[in-house]
Amino acid sequence: MTREYWKWPESRWTLNDIDWRKANIITAGIDIGSVSSQAVVLCDDKLYCYSNNYTSPEIGDNAKNTLDRALETTGLTIDDIQYIVGTGYGRDNIPFANATANEITSHAKGARFIFGPAVMTVVDLGGQTAKAIKLYERDRIRDFTVNDKCAVNMGYGIEVLADLLQVPIEEIGERSLSDSEDPEPVSTTCNTFATTETMGLLREGMPEHEVLASHLFAVAWRLYALIGRISPEKEVAFTGGLAKNMGIVKRLERDMKMETSMSDYDPQLAGAIGAAVVAQEMLASR
Repeated sequence: MTREYWKWPESRWTLNDIDWRKANIITAGIDIGSVSSQAVVLCDDKLYCYSNNYTSPEIGDNAKNTLDRALETTGLTIDDIQYIVGTGYGRDNIPFANATANEITSHAKGARFIFGPAVMTVVDLGGQTAKAIKLYERDRIRDFTVNDKCAVNMGYGIEVLADLLQVPIEEIGERSLSDSEDPEPVSTTCNTFATTETMGLLREGMPEHEVLASHLFAVAWRLYALIGRISPEKEVAFTGGLAKNMGIVKRLERDMKMETSMSDYDPQLAGAIGAAVVAQEMLASR
């Protein structure tokens, strides 16, 4: 069987210390992205369980399957969840959701849940888009900006790169940091151009780690301008799947003099966690 280097590991998790039957409020958030989908359940103010999977073509079935996987082995059912909020590009196609929340709000609230209330700048690095968000102290959005659609592709583009170079996607970031100085970046205006230039560098015999560095430097370079538009604080909370790619995060830290907020939570869950927090707020306001 041909190895699929682009595949990142799916996951699910349950906090067994919680008895959901004793919770006063049970909410769920479902984030349907272009590349990945996440479902989380909050019991009161704690993360109880989650799943993180690939997005399938059928959004409705994908949402149900993602939530079902999060609930595996818990004894909890959809009927036990008091309020469900959807977010992400597929949020309007989740038939069992009680409401929806936009991605900016979801990632802002999710970042504060994950990294703490002091977070003022959030950068979501997703499958096809990036968002930079500036917050006021009380969760309100102060400013935000979103990348151009034809920019160097985000998570999806890295998946293509992994298969092209036959490098496991989890290793791309670290391998790209082998040298202290980066080579010239590939095209920063279009993912197709970037991929074509990357293939050209391979044909020319450039070492693998330098090819990776050139491509990830292009992604980071495009993000510099995006993040700069909101006048970010020094400490930044990165969310989304590419927040786990150190080849991008370390370059942003280096060249924008940033410090990355740290947490034991998976940053890819931020959108779904934020949606579940919105669900709590909606319940409280009823």
